[in-house]
Amino acid sequence: MISSLRGIVLSASGGTAVIEVGGVGFSVQLTPDHVLSLRIGDEAFVMTSLIVREDALSLFGFSDVEQLQVFELLTGVSGVGPKSAIGVLSVLSPDQIAEAVAADDDAPFRKVSGIGPKTAKLIVVSLAGKLTVTRRAPVSRASAAPSSIGDSVLVALVGLGWPEKVAAEALAEVVAETDESHRDSMQALLRLTLAHLGPAKQSGRA
Repeated sequence: MISSLRGIVLSASGGTAVIEVGGVGFSVQLTPDHVLSLRIGDEAFVMTSLIVREDALSLFGFSDVEQLQVFELLTGVSGVGPKSAIGVLSVLSPDQIAEAVAADDDAPFRKVSGIGPKTAKLIVVSLAGKLTVTRRAPVSRASAAPSSIGDSVLVALVGLGWPEKVAAEALAEVVAETDESHRDSMQALLRLTLAHLGPAKQSGRA
């Protein structure tokens, strides 16, 4: 199972990027916004889901664990294939999906190309009780870390055991308070965010 990729972006257009890892180029299907955030020649990190079919192996990529989890929930709904699932995530954020499901509102899903009324209703019914709204702290575009770096730091923090909501809020605060040189370095940004989180974690264990 290929669960993540870290490598150099060889190409990025439409809904697909090619990421070279160890001399091998992996074609990954992403949301259009995710593709636009990538830069050819830069390093990228994506969480991935490998879909195995009789006639093909398809790799779908995501900027964070939350998107990946929602994708996997969507593909578990009858009638929703991986392309339809990535289509939903291209239009709606995980929070918007959770809000629609909580409100028993299938209208947002009917706006997605390829999702009909019956499937939209089935998504709402099938995902009921499986999603929560994270309400992440907003980060202004001017102060945001470059998406690939910020996403990599967030994934690293989650991997270290921090709840994604807590990690995202801490990262947003650190980004807003640091200069551009630190925001352009994953190592520096991770170190600063861990320092920011440290006291809270220690006090929580006391």
